[in-house]
Amino acid sequence: MIAALRGTLAEKQPGRIVIDVGGVGYEVQVPLSTYYAVGERGAEVALRIHTHVREDALSLFGFVTRLELDLFERLIGISGVGPRLALAVLSGMEPPALVEAVRASDVARLTGIPGVGRKTAERIALELKDKLAAAALADESGGAAEVGEGNLRGDVISALLNLGYQRPLVERAVSAALKRKPSDFEGTLRQALRELAG
Repeated sequence: MIAALRGTLAEKQPGRIVIDVGGVGYEVQVPLSTYYAVGERGAEVALRIHTHVREDALSLFGFVTRLELDLFERLIGISGVGPRLALAVLSGMEPPALVEAVRASDVARLTGIPGVGRKTAERIALELKDKLAAAALADESGGAAEVGEGNLRGDVISALLNLGYQRPLVERAVSAALKRKPSDFEGTLRQALRELAG
């Protein structure tokens, strides 16, 4: 299974990029947040990858941040939500906003995403809320994989840059958030957003 790719951006279209890794071009499907974050053709790019295997196809889905990948994998675990719909959900709403909508069971906000009807939105809100709660419990019990502060810092900075914040402000906010010793990506991101809002 391919878990990550690092190489040169060879092609770029909304929803799809090609990464040249040592002369081999990998076609990767991406949400719009990742599409905008990877830069222009010729740029160096590093993505977290979900390899999706079916009888008739092997597809790669790429994400700039750990949160995007986690949400994608939790979404496709919901009955009736395939990889394409999961990408549409991540393209229709920034990951932190999606987490907040799910936690608030905001079905109206979820149905605002193209391709998501009311029943699907209700299923996402119900099942993803349970999965987010399970992930939080795993973090508290130490059951989740630990992330080094360097990786955590980079992931949170990347997520905030994707949301449109300026790098100097982001770096100060993330430094302040990390001083409060949050245990995971989501906690650090939430604290950094509070720092930016303050």
